[in-house]
Amino acid sequence: MKFSTLACIAFVVVVVSSLAPTKASLVSGSEKVTCVVTELTPCLTAILFGGQPSTECCGKLKEQKSCLCEYIKNPMYVQYVSSENAHKVLAACGVPYPTCP
Repeated sequence: MKFSTLACIAFVVVVVSSLAPTKASLVSGSEKVTCVVTELTPCLTAILFGGQPSTECCGKLKEQKSCLCEYIKNPMYVQYVSSENAHKVLAACGVPYPTCP
């Protein structure tokens, strides 16, 4: 991987981490999910550059599935969650793209 690509990934991780005040607790059935966008960091490379998502990424997407609408509605995250690559990552992980109210 080229240095510039690694620098770009590091920059995006730092930016996303610094924007992480999106924390909310959602109750899904009897399960309480805390929405923390930085939990999806394992998916960042697949979302930004395409490719197969890791097992860890898919696990995090499944955990955070109930939070996706919140991320889509947030102007800081919508470009990542609504991108073509994000749709591909969700499909590869078996997580349906949400229909948000």
